[in-house]
Amino acid sequence: MSADPHSMNPVRPTPRRLDDVPGWFWPVDQLLFTRILDGQTDAGTTGDLLELGTYLGRSAILIGRHRQAGESFTICDLFDSDAPDEANADEMSMSYRKTLTRQAFEANYLAFHEELPTVVQAPTSVLQDGRITAESCRFVHIDASHLYEHVAGDVQVARAALGKNGVVVFDDYRSAHTPGTAAAVWEAVFSHGLRPVCLSPEKFYGTWGDPLVIQEMLLRHDWTGEGWDLCRDTLAGVEVLRLSGNGLNPSDPEAEVEAARPAPVRAVPRGPVPRPRSVGRRLALDLLPPVATRAVRRRLQAARDRKAD
Repeated sequence: MSADPHSMNPVRPTPRRLDDVPGWFWPVDQLLFTRILDGQTDAGTTGDLLELGTYLGRSAILIGRHRQAGESFTICDLFDSDAPDEANADEMSMSYRKTLTRQAFEANYLAFHEELPTVVQAPTSVLQDGRITAESCRFVHIDASHLYEHVAGDVQVARAALGKNGVVVFDDYRSAHTPGTAAAVWEAVFSHGLRPVCLSPEKFYGTWGDPLVIQEMLLRHDWTGEGWDLCRDTLAGVEVLRLSGNGLNPSDPEAEVEAARPAPVRAVPRGPVPRPRSVGRRLALDLLPPVATRAVRRRLQAARDRKAD
């Protein structure tokens, strides 16, 4: 009898770019994650990082690039373990069981990082036991079960974990097949003090702190000039940003889009003046594996040296 192909774990090629990793993490959210995490670092904000539900690591790889010295990064996912209840087991079987393994996640993550984050292979409900220190996190991403009871529990985990003006991100807050996530997220807004910051087509960005702090950080960038659609709405008495579109090819390192922040006035340097690094190039270098990043930097430097000769 031949083996069931769904029971086998075929060896996948080592990913070279973030988009080589299977998952649902689109460019607008990649850029929002990057700018929020970079903005926190620029502001001197420190705190741990937490992801509930990681699938094969696409978003975790990006988040891990922003872990600062002294910070921890914790991931909680069932992977190939048994679900805690029948409804969750059905959800897993329908969407993830055939492809989701811890081994596959770890291989993807280690293609971009030298060491793994702290991995908790269990239902996200175990995090309610206090193992995540209260108010210790600056960024929490939630993309685990879509069942209302589970997401409502994840909301409380995030609320307890986040420090002042920390950011929580919920995936699938508006998808037709995930009404449980929508119910839990909007319940948190209208009954539990969660304040919207920004909405993308796939993800809800919020805080239990001051949303203006995060919004001002995001609005330092010229989103519309970079090809994104930026709108503003008011929800629960709070202005919320809405961001969508495709941008000016942000995954292309050659896309020339100047940063919105004005450059400081400097003395004119001798020799050729380097062009400002584009948003696309910065994001691409951030998402490549370290060995590829070093190779790209060497090639760019060699090209600049040849032009200078």
